[in-house]
Order: sequence, then C-alpha cells, then structure tokens
Amino acid sequence: MGERDKMKPDLRQALQERILTGDGAMGTYLYQMGFPVGVSYEEFNTLRPDVIDHVHRSYYEAGARVIETNTFSANYEKLLKYGLESEMEAINRAGVRIARSAVGADAYVVGAVGSIRDGKLRNMRTAKVSDAYERQIGALLEEGVDGLLFETFYDLDEMLLALRLARKASSKLPVICQFAVDDVGRTQDGAGLKDAYEQLRLEGADVVGLNCRSGPNGIMRAIDTIDGPIGLPLSVFPNAGFPDYVDGKYTYSAGPQYFAETALRFADRGARIIGGCCGTTPEHIEAIAKALDGYVPQSGKVASPVAQAQPRGETIMPRSASAGAAQQEQQADKPQAQREPSIVDLVRQRHTVIVELDPPRDLDIRKFMDGAAALKAASADAVTMADNSLAVTRMSNIALAALVQERVGIRPLVHIACRDRNLIGTQSHMMGLDALDIDHVLAVTGDPARFGDLPDSSSVYDLTSFEMIRMIKQLNDGTAFSGKPLKQKAKFVVGAAFNPNVKHLDKAVQRLERKIASGADYIMTQPVYDPELIVKVAEATKHLSVPVFIGIMPLASGRNAEYLHNEVPGIQLSDAVRRRMAGLEGEAGRAEGVNIAKELLDCALPHFNGIYLITPFMFYDMAVQLTEYVWRKTEK
Repeated sequence: MGERDKMKPDLRQALQERILTGDGAMGTYLYQMGFPVGVSYEEFNTLRPDVIDHVHRSYYEAGARVIETNTFSANYEKLLKYGLESEMEAINRAGVRIARSAVGADAYVVGAVGSIRDGKLRNMRTAKVSDAYERQIGALLEEGVDGLLFETFYDLDEMLLALRLARKASSKLPVICQFAVDDVGRTQDGAGLKDAYEQLRLEGADVVGLNCRSGPNGIMRAIDTIDGPIGLPLSVFPNAGFPDYVDGKYTYSAGPQYFAETALRFADRGARIIGGCCGTTPEHIEAIAKALDGYVPQSGKVASPVAQAQPRGETIMPRSASAGAAQQEQQADKPQAQREPSIVDLVRQRHTVIVELDPPRDLDIRKFMDGAAALKAASADAVTMADNSLAVTRMSNIALAALVQERVGIRPLVHIACRDRNLIGTQSHMMGLDALDIDHVLAVTGDPARFGDLPDSSSVYDLTSFEMIRMIKQLNDGTAFSGKPLKQKAKFVVGAAFNPNVKHLDKAVQRLERKIASGADYIMTQPVYDPELIVKVAEATKHLSVPVFIGIMPLASGRNAEYLHNEVPGIQLSDAVRRRMAGLEGEAGRAEGVNIAKELLDCALPHFNGIYLITPFMFYDMAVQLTEYVWRKTEK
C-alpha cells in the first residue's frame, strides 16, 4: 500500500460510514466525444492514455470517489476480437496506472471486469472463461487496485465463477458484484436477487448491486423485489434511460436532475455506492454527488427495500391482488381439454411415423397442403417442417404448421433453427407456437446463411442447439429466457437432431447424450442409407433414455443421390446405393428410390419404433407409399 492509500480507510470501512459516488460511463461517453464504435476502447489505455485520463479526471472533479479502470472488456477473449490478446496484461496495467494518476488520494480505484459470456449463452468452455478471468484479475491485482468490480453480469453461475477466482487470488481485497437484470429482479439463469446475493455473500462478496440494462426506474423496481435485508452494502449504476437512435446517433434521455432525485431514493433503499452506466456523463455524476452531499445513512442499514417507507416523490401502483385472484379463478374454472398423447408417448407403445414436408419457396401452398392431407389419409402421426433448411428461404413453418393443424387435422412438428433469430426472436417465436397450441418442436443449429440463397444475410447463432433445448424447456418451467417468471407454463416436447453418418459414432453418441442432458425428449436422425449402420445406431443408442426416430429419405434420381452424398452436410450414401441409383431419372429413379427405402425400413423396423420419413422435392406420394408400407409391415 502506497503513502497516498494510507490517507483513506479501506473501502469496506468507508461504506459503513458514508455513501460514495461512483463514476459514469466510459464507452458511451467516448462515443459522445466523437470516437467511433467498432474499436476497442480498452486499447486507448495504451494508444490514447490522455483521453482516458481526461475521462477519469472529469468524473473525479464531478464528485466521483469510486473510479472504475477502463478495463471492462480487457480480457483475453474480448481482446481476441481485435487481435489484441497479447496486449491483455499491458492494457489492464495501464488502465490502473491512468486511473491512479488522474484522481486524488481520496478516490478508490477499482478494477472493472465485465462478463465474458455476456448472457448470450454461447457454448464457450468454462476452462477458457476461467483462464481469461484469472489472467485479467491477476494483472489488475499486480498493479494495485483498491478493489475489483464485476459488472454487467447476466448469470449467477458466471458471477460465482469470477468471484471464486478473485477470492483465490486475494482473500482480502474488496469485491463488488453487479448484475444486469430487468425490473423483475432475476438473473438470466433464473435466480432471484435475494438468493443470488446470499450466494455471493457466502462466497466472499463485499458489495452487491446492479448496473446497466435499464435506467433508474428499472433498477429501482428490481431492488424492490428483494424481500428483507441482504446483509451487504448495495451499489447501483443505472443507465441514462433507454437509448434512442436519432439522425444516425445514439442518445439518452435521462438527465442529471433526474439522476439527482433517484440517487436519494437509492440511498433510502440502502445503496452505498451510486454512479451511472451507459449514457451517463460527468454532469450526471455531479448531480448525484451534490444530491448525496450531507446524506447520512442510517447506522447498520443495508438494503431492505420492501420494509422501506415509500421513497420521497415516488408513487408506486401495486398490482391489484383482487384482479390477480379473479384471473386465477377464471383459469381454474376453465375446463382443460383432453390432450392427445405426444409422439414420445406413442413411440413408446407402437411404431410411429413422422414425415417431413419442406415448406414452399414461393407463395403457393396448394401442393404442400395436398401433401399434408395425403399423409393424414395414410395415417402418418405427424408432419414435420424444416426451418429454412440449407439456409434457403422458404415460407414460415409456424404459419404452415397452424394451417396444417387447423385445415388438415394432423399434428405439426416444427423445426427451430439457431441461425435466423436472436434470443428475442426465438422466445417470441416459441411464445407464438404455444399460443397456437403447437407443442412439438425440433431444435437444430441451422446451416450458415452464407451457403444459402441469400449469402449476404447474417447468421445469428445467439444459441447453440444445446442451449436452445434448455431454454425451451425453461419455458415449460414457467421461466422466460431472461429469467422472468411467466404467468403460465409452456408444454413443449423438444427433439434433438443426430447425425450418425460420421467416422466416430461413439463420439457422436456422446454429443447426443449432452443434448439429452439439456432436456431433449426425443431424437431425429439424419437419413441413413446403409443397413449395417442402422443396426450400429440401434446398438449405440439402446441405452438412451429417450426414443430415437431413424431417418429414411427416398432418393429421387441418380443425380439427387450424388448431390446428397457430395454436397449436403450430414448425409452419406453407401457405394451400393449410389450404384443402384446411377443413371436413373424420372419415374424410374423415384421407383428405385422407394424400393431402396423399403429395404432400409425392413432393417429399421425391428430396431426402431420411431420412423422419420423425409420427402424429396415435394414428391409426397413417395412418402405416402412408405408410410403405408410401415403399417403393412407392422399391422397397425
């Protein structure tokens, strides 16, 4: 500890005696100063230290006494995006030195550490995340910060990981843990704030709080979900409201005076560090500091929002208890329709056939609907629809599913790809399916957009197929993707895809086991064209707890066979099948394709109750023939 640090008490002690004003935004403030987006603002620690010095000095002069280093995204994984991973230690060390030199001895310099996963649920190995945190925390500690600030964390699990690593590196340094949540007060992985903060307290957190995602009102409402004291000082760093995009620039509407008023309300709720996040400026921080000047916190009082008297100047309209009770009574009185058994129920009792029909690539749905009707007449158990397979634009499968269910009366099974929709769109999509009473889905990754008919479109991939399955099952538990509780539970039966056409089948099955662990209720395989492989798949999957639908797709021609074998990922034909299809076109090709499919069914039926027929080129009569063949063979 240097001489200047001896002039102020430990951060923990200071928070027992007074409220400290935190600083404001770094990134959005640099944006307002004219620096472009799309660059690493953390690199400014080494490229433009004068600019970062100016920002820190401005906040200190405005009254901030908790100063965050400009290191929010200065971890290995985030810097890798800019080719700066080798500069990680230098950027973090420089960030601490700049903050130290810019402010007075009475300020606390805390090392800012942001979430690596960003609540996007990306499939990043925990070992990589841990390594990135360890290296960044180590650099910050070696340069002598007064504390660590973990901010904008969406998930409790990731916060606990970071906190444990911090405590491993230092048992004494103060650690602040801040979540980014919406106003219902739940982390994105479903933890309530009271429980989350208690777990953090037990793991050694010194301060807990909230930042980003919403303005003062949203954070206030989140705090008010906490029932009783949390046993730790509270910190809050709200945004300056929600951003607006005006004339090519992002602007924030919440002004300094509003922040001054809400700072007092936060203080009444037990907040001990109050600053600002996105959109805030030195003017906001100055307003907070002036509003808190002379405010004396009640001794020993640490956030107990529900027990607080109503804050000054604020009118809170409670939710009507009588209205909620009436709604519950109405739902209780509503007769529950007898639900049909799911395909999982059926396949455990007898052979079950689901048939895939591709949605049309134009606006004419007549042939598609004719095919669905023909399959209904053939007693198929469900019609399944891909989600822009091979990244080729097709009609919405949710619209077709609703039409098939209403007009044809056959169960729809809808594929949900990770490629096309972000988290918002995916949950919205699932909520729409639930409203339409379409409850059978298949979660798939989806082929990259650059390989489809619109190669300049974006591939989203906010979720992996594993995460998609887990999040859909979370809706079944009555919890939204954000962690917010829903008023009712969904009832999705979720499938997972499996490609057995691989060199190492055992490894593919291990991956499949992970999907089942994520919550998959059944499995649908890619088409198989080798009888020996069908038997191997049956043997390799017989231990699984969920049923497997083996994929069979009749070939339409010799050219179709070669295209599938050579160009379509996940499909591999045997040499014998390719020889039989070679040179066949038109009706002759389709006839031989059906014959081959029947032979494959002969092999599959003794091993699999679940049969997944895939219709080529909307030749639904081929699928009808094969469906009827299954029933003849099994005497349905």
